[in-house]
Amino acid sequence: MVLIGLISAVLSGQIARAETAPETVNIGFQKANIFALLKYRGTLDSEFKKQGITVKWIEFPAGPQMLEGLNIGSIDLAATGDAPPAFAQAAKADLVYLGHSPANPKTEAIVVPQNSPIKTVADLKGKRVALNKGSDVNYLLVRALEQAGLTYKDITPVYLPPADARAAFQRGAVDAWVIWDPYYADAETNANARLVKNAEGLVPHYTFYLASSKFADSWPQTAKQVVDQLGTLSDWANKNPQEAAKILSTSTGLPQPIWQRALGRMPYGAERMTPQVFKEQQALADTFTRVGLLPVKIDVRSATWSLDKK
Repeated sequence: MVLIGLISAVLSGQIARAETAPETVNIGFQKANIFALLKYRGTLDSEFKKQGITVKWIEFPAGPQMLEGLNIGSIDLAATGDAPPAFAQAAKADLVYLGHSPANPKTEAIVVPQNSPIKTVADLKGKRVALNKGSDVNYLLVRALEQAGLTYKDITPVYLPPADARAAFQRGAVDAWVIWDPYYADAETNANARLVKNAEGLVPHYTFYLASSKFADSWPQTAKQVVDQLGTLSDWANKNPQEAAKILSTSTGLPQPIWQRALGRMPYGAERMTPQVFKEQQALADTFTRVGLLPVKIDVRSATWSLDKK
C-alpha cells in the first residue's frame, strides 16, 4: 500500500506539472516580422493573461542575434527566415522547429538600378553584389547563379546589412543587390530598383517559428497555443492587408504604401513542420556547407520538436 501510495503521488505530481503553464513567455521579435504584428495586435497577451501568463517582448535587429538569445535562454520563442536556424544548428544552438509560414518566394529578389546593363543573372559574372551574409537571400543568390551556369566565385559578394547595402546600391558602389521585403518594396519604390530575378522556381523561402527545446518540451501546450495564435493572426492579416500594413508601418517606420506592396506578395500562415519542408531546409543547409558559408554539415531534422516525433 505504501508503494502504491508513493507511485500515485509521483504520478499526481507529474500530471500537476504537465497541467501547469509558465509564468512568463519571452518572445523575440524584429520590427518587420510576424511576431511584431502579433505584439501590436495584443491578442496573444490577452489570451495568456487569462491563463496567468505574462508575455515579455524582446526586440532584436536580426535573426542570428535573436537565435543567440534563444540559445542562451533570454527568449523562449522566435520567428526568422530560412537561413538563421541552419547557422544556429551548426553552432549547436538549442532550438526546435515549431512550424512555418507558407512559401513566399516573391518576397526576395536580385535587383539592379533601372539603367543597368544587367538583364539576367548570367550578366552578374564579375560584378559586385550586395547582400546580407548568411541570410535567406544568400541562398537565393547561390541558387540563381548555379541555375545560370555560374558559381559563387564568379561574383564579388559585398556583405552589408540592408541600410548600408541600399546606400551602396544608390551611389553605384555595387552592381546589384539581393534583398527581401519590406526593403525590397522600398527599393522598388524609392531606390529606382529593377527586378532581375526573384526566388520563384529557385527556393521556397519560409518564415520558421522556433523555440528552445527546453521551453517547447516543458510547455508543449503553451508553445502550441502560440503557433495557433499565429495561424489566427495570419488569417486576419491576409483578409485585412491595409490594417496589417498600418500596424507594420508603425512598427518599422516605413510608409504604409510600402507595406501594402510587400504584403501583396507575402502570404501569412502557420503550419506544422512536414517531411517536405525539412527536406527543403536540409537542401539550404547542404548548399551553404558546399559553398563554404556553413562550417559543418548539419542534420536539420535533429531539431524536430518532440511533439512532432510522437
